[in-house]
Amino acid sequence: MIYTVKLISKREVAKGTMLFEFSRPDGFEFRAGQFCEWKIFNPAYNDDEGSLRSFSICSPPEEKNLWIVTRIRKSAFKRSLDELPMGAEIQMDGPFGNLVLHGRDEKPAVFLTGGIGITPFFSMIGDIAHKKLSHKITMFYSNRTFGSTAFFDELKSFQEENKNFVFVPTFTDEATSSWDGERGFIDEAMIRRYVDNIALPIYYIAGPPQMTSSMWQMLKGMGVHEDDIKMEEFPGY
Repeated sequence: MIYTVKLISKREVAKGTMLFEFSRPDGFEFRAGQFCEWKIFNPAYNDDEGSLRSFSICSPPEEKNLWIVTRIRKSAFKRSLDELPMGAEIQMDGPFGNLVLHGRDEKPAVFLTGGIGITPFFSMIGDIAHKKLSHKITMFYSNRTFGSTAFFDELKSFQEENKNFVFVPTFTDEATSSWDGERGFIDEAMIRRYVDNIALPIYYIAGPPQMTSSMWQMLKGMGVHEDDIKMEEFPGY
């Protein structure tokens, strides 16, 4: 269903990464992890990619307004979005997608994500906190550096408050010697350090297309059944 929403606020949540908060239409419902298609009316800049993009809803369903988060690039759409004035209206169509948390809380979940792929999982985590769900979740979250990592503090806080949540951030290009956590890309060895029974969880993948493809192939090589892998790619990444 198509709606018109207004820009309420925007703020930086990591280096080069912006959160945009939009009004929520009356009666609009979605499940944590779903996405919408967003279109800018009369964009300030134009290119061959057009004025329509798909973005996950980053806010949990219980939130009053709707959040989207994106890296600000040099594309016409991203520049137009970044320069929208407060109160500007854009078109939203949706929700779409099946990257939603399974219902059986006795079956654990593993989230594999990188960069701006955190957005559907951040919505899920907010929903889990609100509903006090008991799913055991292990999140692997890869970024280049600490400064480029959106929602790091919020995820650490959620881990401290929820014994069923294990947060595994990893950095591929972090120069800070004080970081004593994981480094490098998510790989089989890293997953096995935190997941005892590889065949038990449902695996969820979101992130840049190259990452999602490599994660899928890795899990298949580890013996994970394809029915236990949920993945969606979004052009907005």
